[in-house]
Amino acid sequence: VNQVANMTLVSSACDMVSTAYASTKESHPYVRSVCDAAEKGVKSVTEATASCVQPVLTTLEPHVAAASEYASKGLDKLGEKLPLLQKPVEQIISDTKELVSSRVADAKDAVSS
Repeated sequence: VNQVANMTLVSSACDMVSTAYASTKESHPYVRSVCDAAEKGVKSVTEATASCVQPVLTTLEPHVAAASEYASKGLDKLGEKLPLLQKPVEQIISDTKELVSSRVADAKDAVSS
């Protein structure tokens, strides 16, 4: 999970969502009250679940470690094959706009000639 969260694309997308969420809560008092209630509910459920799940996680720890190592290797390979994952969302959007503009310009030129 940490490795995925540290990927540039994922972390920049999370930052964008977090900023939008905070801005929305700040701008809309009714949304803020609903979000605050939802956050408290999630926090309570998480705390209650953590104490119940901990004994199971302790028992499964060797298996979780093996799965984690396997997943880590797979993510490394995925990162090699998809360099896009190492770019921030803003750059991907900018690159996409540039590519689309270029293609549209090429199409215009082809039609006008």
